Amino acid sequence: MPKTKNWQWYLEKQNEFEAHMHALIQTIYFGETKYQKVGIVESPTFGKMLILDGDTQSSQKDEFIYHEALVHPALIFHPNPKTILILGGGEGATLREVLKHPSVETVKMIDIDQELVELCKKYLPEWSNNAFQSPKTKVYFEDAYKYLLEDNQNYDVIISDLTEPLPDSPSNKLFTKEFFSIIKSHLAAKGIFVLQASKADCHNLELHTIIYNTLKQVFPAPQSFASRVPSFDANWGFILAALELNPPLKFQEINQRIKERNLNQLKYYDAETHEHIFSLPKYFREALKKQTNILEEAHNNIIKEEAGSFI
Repeated sequence: MPKTKNWQWYLEKQNEFEAHMHALIQTIYFGETKYQKVGIVESPTFGKMLILDGDTQSSQKDEFIYHEALVHPALIFHPNPKTILILGGGEGATLREVLKHPSVETVKMIDIDQELVELCKKYLPEWSNNAFQSPKTKVYFEDAYKYLLEDNQNYDVIISDLTEPLPDSPSNKLFTKEFFSIIKSHLAAKGIFVLQASKADCHNLELHTIIYNTLKQVFPAPQSFASRVPSFDANWGFILAALELNPPLKFQEINQRIKERNLNQLKYYDAETHEHIFSLPKYFREALKKQTNILEEAHNNIIKEEAGSFI
């Protein structure tokens, strides 16, 4: 750690009573796009970090955990993923992971914030690792809701890597029953939808369970799973939903698909990790069963979160 007496600190509030403080080596960029406040900083613990509207989105040291967890279970679950749609994912790391699957022929990425994507290309090129330059990649800077209403294509896998659906967020309408129904209509046969779905700790499960219950109104049997992301200071939740009720892949089947697709160099995901992240503790399973709220456009039951600050 560099020796200095004058640390700048970034304080990220978890809730009204708790916060995670990050010492900062430097602030690389701080500004505001049309849609959100953007901070790119360097931490002695986590390396470079992307912060949007006061929330850590990813860090150099552990972004592979989040992005491998988001992408690979869904693509491994699909027997032959060729057409992929990514909603959000401005850093380009979700795109990077998708392109590791050799069967993939085209990847569309829809992100409303072109300024953010350009900032990530400039300051966080390690995240995308040239994925934006792939001939398989097509990037559209549009509102995802509007894009899908006008799009006629179906996809093998749709990945939602959007910011949380807070009241002032452009993602607000993209976690609703109505939007999930649109997603479902754009899935090809055997299609799979996966999304990041907020914190998944015992004291902070409400938003995740509401998203899960909303998906359950549209898909036959969504599956929650979670991974610990150190820079988030939280277990992070994801939900996978398929058009068809398929039996879970067995341990050997997962490793066989990883081998066939030459994915043995992944740093986080394999069959053992898959079994771990899909094995939910009892309190988690009970919370999913008990949740009755759903997110609808007419009346969203959104949970507000505290924004972080520099001190």
